[in-house]
Amino acid sequence: MNENINKSALFNGSCFALITTAFTFSIRAGILKELGVNFDLSAEQLGFINSMWFLGFPISMIIGGLVYHTFGPRNIMMVAFVCHTIGILTTIYASSYTTLLVSTLFIGIGNGCTEAACNPMIADMYSGDKMSKMLNRFHMWFPGGIVVGSLISKFMTDQKMGWQAQMWVTMIPTIIYAVLFFGKSFPKPKFEGSAHISQNLKAMATWIYIFIFVCMALTAITEFGPQQWVGLIMSKSGASPMLILALVTGLMAIGRWFGGPVTHALGQTGVLLGGAIFAAIGIYLFSTVTGPLAYVAAVFFAIGVCFFWPTMVGAVAQRVPLSGALGMSIVGGVGMFSTAIFQPFIGSWIDSATVAKAAEGLSGDELDLAAGQATLTKMVTFPVILIVLFLIFYFWQKKTNPRAVGNLASAH
Repeated sequence: MNENINKSALFNGSCFALITTAFTFSIRAGILKELGVNFDLSAEQLGFINSMWFLGFPISMIIGGLVYHTFGPRNIMMVAFVCHTIGILTTIYASSYTTLLVSTLFIGIGNGCTEAACNPMIADMYSGDKMSKMLNRFHMWFPGGIVVGSLISKFMTDQKMGWQAQMWVTMIPTIIYAVLFFGKSFPKPKFEGSAHISQNLKAMATWIYIFIFVCMALTAITEFGPQQWVGLIMSKSGASPMLILALVTGLMAIGRWFGGPVTHALGQTGVLLGGAIFAAIGIYLFSTVTGPLAYVAAVFFAIGVCFFWPTMVGAVAQRVPLSGALGMSIVGGVGMFSTAIFQPFIGSWIDSATVAKAAEGLSGDELDLAAGQATLTKMVTFPVILIVLFLIFYFWQKKTNPRAVGNLASAH
């Protein structure tokens, strides 16, 4: 059906679009402190800026998923390019807090469009094991792109290059994916239309789906909370925040590439429970250690969050199959939406901790470190709640306990 499609160009374009998403995540994390200084912003305000990235993402991802068959992947990616370009340029030339909010929202919308278009497009270009293989390779570039973006941000920061210069870097993969997509024929959907939305919604109105929905909100903030704030929270820990981010996402990329046997051995519920335990240990260590031991904490954290996202979406596909693509999109969307909601709270925790520690007589680097670690202590709450929920999930599903094999889901 799609013999005349330039699969290589479309696939590579999809990868560079996902690299753009990763760069907007990692480089923004790297410049967050500088933005706060230059625009005289509180940590809570920085949290609202972060939340725009995570808010725009699920909105456009869910809408894009619903209109994929009518609007088409080409048009969705055109919207992605326009939103990425507007968002990046508006950030670079921002003059106020409000401008930064709007620009980050545009970037988030562009990122969600990328997800909405590229996942089903790749599924339409390939089939069987080849499809699973290519989707895995595509999603390698989110953590992989964060590794590259983190190292670029660290280098440019060390060289005293401004935050605007770092944001210009995010335009590179944006332009590349636009060039690769330009003038290409896109594949036709294997399955036309969405005739079973009512069936999807009925399947989603079940206890198992609602349980997964709630857990997804907590797994997402457990993963993205510490990562997005690593630059600000860990800046005085004696370890490089961007190297920590690169280490975490690098290990995640490797883990997801070779994760099939792990999930086959432990099952979905076992992987989720083990992940929550490792994540809790990792965040707790972040809140207590300094210097080189912070990198040890990063390893525990990476192991913990590595399989959260794909396993949660895979659980929907396997345990609530009648929810279809809509069910998976909404679960992915609630993960991003939850992260958006919690960003200002994390920022306010930093502000409150800073005031409290200053009242204890701390100042300078010592104050920044104590406030950051106090905030991380609060973040441990997320995986601790997950440990309880996944223990319930484990015994609840013990009788059926289907093993997740191969590609869990086309998700980050």
